[in-house]
Order: sequence, then structure tokens, then C-alpha cells
Amino acid sequence: MTTSTLRTETVSVPRPEGKPISAYFASPEGTLPFPGVVVIHEIFGLNDNIRDIARRFAGEGYAALAVDLFSTGGRVACMARIFYGMMIHPLENGVVNDLRAALEFLGSRPEVDAKRLGAIGFCMGGAYALQMACVDKEKMRAASVFYGVNPRPLEAVARACPIVGSYPEQDFSAAAARQLEQMLEKYNIPHDIKIYPGARHSFFNDQRPNYHPEAAADSWQRTLAFFNTHLKSATFGTNVEEYDTSPPHRDR
Repeated sequence: MTTSTLRTETVSVPRPEGKPISAYFASPEGTLPFPGVVVIHEIFGLNDNIRDIARRFAGEGYAALAVDLFSTGGRVACMARIFYGMMIHPLENGVVNDLRAALEFLGSRPEVDAKRLGAIGFCMGGAYALQMACVDKEKMRAASVFYGVNPRPLEAVARACPIVGSYPEQDFSAAAARQLEQMLEKYNIPHDIKIYPGARHSFFNDQRPNYHPEAAADSWQRTLAFFNTHLKSATFGTNVEEYDTSPPHRDR
């Protein structure tokens, strides 16, 4: 699908309290409704790379909402709040609440099927995609994490939605990937975790020096395949546990 067939706009997402979240919304033309994906940026913010990822999802038949976590206040204060929620108080923090509001907003759009929502995140955004997977299974059907730290306690993944993870071998997050995979196996959570030899942090970002074309291409296809199974093509019942997807372990 070419960008000429996509619709894009800047939107404001209401928060539980305080200033709204600015976000970039991209959706395909065609038969409604579409599955929806919240896109969570890395430390570089909502930049052209993240907007391009939102458009790429729209090109694949998803409605994508790329949030700007730095839009709710001063950048330094926002970063402090984000890292507090990652390292000191995971799972229950203001950023998770903001992202849950973003998920709710996305599901309320007329273009979107509220029963088919997921999230993808990169680095700190990946950490929050994992947190969302653990706390919002009632609304989240799949999550994709790129080189993000694990939630604490890691046993929280026992209640997670299906997870696809992509990690660089030459990075601190590789150890987190191995720990995450063991725990997902233990709790029988559908997953696909892969560590890419020779890749470094931010390997998916084609605007950064660590961009790794082969790893980026493969991880994108794996993410799309996983989302297609667990989000786009799945048939959901009225109960959160009643849906038809693939077998309960890794999908590759």
C-alpha cells in the first residue's frame, strides 16, 4: 500500500489528569474497522522514524497511534517520569496510565476495531510495551518489544498477552531477552523472541548509526507475522480468553 492511500493527522489524547498527549495517527483507506497499534517511541521522541513506523503499519492494514510521551510537560520532567516508571515503579505508574488512555482513545476511533488492539515499543518504549502487555490483557491482544528492559517482577508476564521480541546480541538487553523467554515458556504465553547476532542497540532505527538492515527487515516481518496471527486475523469471542490463534509457544 502506498502512502497516497493512507490518512494521517495529529491528534490529542485525553489523559486521566493534566495536559493531553500529542500523537500521530495513521490509518489505511478501505473497509472499516482496522486493528489498532499504539507505537511507543525510544528516547529520541516522536520523530520522523516513529512516524514512518506508524505509516508502515497503516500500509499493512493497521490503524497506528504514535504517542509523544514528551508532550505532556517539559522534556526533562517527562524523561524523569518515564524512567521512574521503568526502573523504580513499573506496572503501576503515570506513564502506563497515559498509555492505557492512548489505547482507549485508539479503540474509540471509528476506524478501529476495539477488540483488536496491540502495542509496539522501542528501548524505553519497548519497556512500556511489555508493561502494557502485563497490565492490560483485557484490551491488548499482542505486544512487540524492541530492546526494552523487562518489567519487575518478571513473574508479571504470567498474565501477559502474546509477545514478540527483537533484541541485538551486542547490547545489555540481550540478557533481558533470555530471561523473558524463559518466563514466557514457564507461563505458556504465546511468544517469539529472537536475538540478532552482530546487531547493536537501536538496530531498527534507520536514522541512527547502529541501523542493521538485515536485522531490521527480519524483525519487521516477524512482528507483522505475529500481529497477523494474534491481532489482525484472530477471531475473538466475548471472553478475553476465547480467541483462536496459533499454538501457545513461539511462532517461528
